[in-house]
Amino acid sequence: MEERLQNVLAHAGVASRRGAAALIEAGRVTVDGVVTREPGLRVNCEAVSIAVDGRPVGAPERRRTVIMYKPAGVLSTVSDPFGGKTVADILRGRVEERLVPVGRLDKDSEGMLLMTNDGDLALKLTHPRYEHEKTYVVRAAGRWSDDKLRILRGPVTMPDGYVTRPVPVELVSTGRDNVHELVFRLKEGRKRQIRYMCSAARLVVLSLKRVAIGALRLPGELKPGEWRDLEKEEIDALLSS
Repeated sequence: MEERLQNVLAHAGVASRRGAAALIEAGRVTVDGVVTREPGLRVNCEAVSIAVDGRPVGAPERRRTVIMYKPAGVLSTVSDPFGGKTVADILRGRVEERLVPVGRLDKDSEGMLLMTNDGDLALKLTHPRYEHEKTYVVRAAGRWSDDKLRILRGPVTMPDGYVTRPVPVELVSTGRDNVHELVFRLKEGRKRQIRYMCSAARLVVLSLKRVAIGALRLPGELKPGEWRDLEKEEIDALLSS
């Protein structure tokens, strides 16, 4: 079966799809001894010899995707130069495959995070053109007034000048202590978007939890720091949503 060269390298655990493309474009990858600089070159990894910096690339890893309840305070990266705890640390020693986060979830946020070595799946879930809806439950503090929902639903101008599209926001409850529970459904997912939206409405985010991506919801049995493999049926439902 033929597959893009950068995907072959990613599935073999050499690097992420983007990192694999960079290796290929730098001329560090050979196919049957010939340097290629085309990340999209289609190859049959069972019929050709692939090497990176002269070292043969082993058989591709089996494709694997896990769903994790990311705790607050943990980075959605595979490493941190400053020594912070990452989601890769949670999996280290427990999975053989090199899994990378699908998208991001801020350090201070918690909830559903997918990790995979399937480059095609990661692309379909993160590329803007697919617009997979992500659902967040937010606790925010501040004096409530009738115009808050109008401001939250946007559009809102981000610090970099980007203007968000209108967002469905639902007020679930408002308390006498000025702490409110809201549900946001985003298809854009700009960095810290919800926090800036709340700031525009003069609300302070106390907690932010992602509870769903498309039709796939965070399993109720998972506690912060826990994870499990996704079933094929769950992946199919996720991609069809």
